[in-house]
Amino acid sequence: MTPADGFVSRLDAAVSRLDAHTEHVHEGLTDADPRTGDRWDQGQVWAHLAEFIPYWIVEVGTILAADEPPGFGRTAADRHRLGEIERRRQEAPAALMRTVRQESMALRDLLLRLEPDAWERRGIHPTLGPMTVTQIVEDFLVGHLEQHAAQLDGLHSS
Repeated sequence: MTPADGFVSRLDAAVSRLDAHTEHVHEGLTDADPRTGDRWDQGQVWAHLAEFIPYWIVEVGTILAADEPPGFGRTAADRHRLGEIERRRQEAPAALMRTVRQESMALRDLLLRLEPDAWERRGIHPTLGPMTVTQIVEDFLVGHLEQHAAQLDGLHSS
């Protein structure tokens, strides 16, 4: 099994889990993020889901196009990230899920066309330091989708 196979399988499962949450209004706040302590409402989670996939796909592309490990990424305090979350947090989950589905297909395409050596290409994150494409897909893309699906799983439906 290639890294792409495992990630695509997990991606499909995460998208399916997320899709199940579009039918319900979720009350309350998520559990606190272990790193930041932030707790989000449903709207913030959905808005973040819709904005982060295309961002990280571009960042992976930057790494793949570079001859030497480039700087890449952002932190949780990034103004554009926070602005997009605030701007879109009132949109209906079903509308944001359409964006997530579309961006997930772009991610799926990227994963399936990565050459074997591409998985070990590196970039330098501003706080986490050197990271491989495999680590970026795990931490910022597929694994991150799974984390937010778990957050929505933990909210109460009404």
